[in-house]
Amino acid sequence: MKLREQTEQLNQYLDALRERFENEEAPPDRKDRDFFNMVKTETAPVYDALEMWERDASAAVKERKAAVHPNQIQSTRENMELLLMHSYYLDVRRKRYIELYTSIRYVFDLLLDTLEEDEKQ
Repeated sequence: MKLREQTEQLNQYLDALRERFENEEAPPDRKDRDFFNMVKTETAPVYDALEMWERDASAAVKERKAAVHPNQIQSTRENMELLLMHSYYLDVRRKRYIELYTSIRYVFDLLLDTLEEDEKQ
């Protein structure tokens, strides 16, 4: 899968996670084993996609195909992992959640914009 497609897919995951954060109820018991297993099952594909995205995005940055700093790639992966857990456990204030969301979206959009410019040349 191309980096553009990976980034667009992660953008879709990001939107779905925000929707979940804003509309779902917090789990009654955060130590519930069934809830943990459900979260683990639902988030596994996102973690896998993030791992591939980080590898491919880092390679694109090293080849100067994307005008994004390497630290932004790493931070975006870490922020997305945080956002994943906050979306299910609802254990963070909305302001902090939106800060993470905005930061991730910014890097994804910047990456998509620079990839688009590179493809046009």
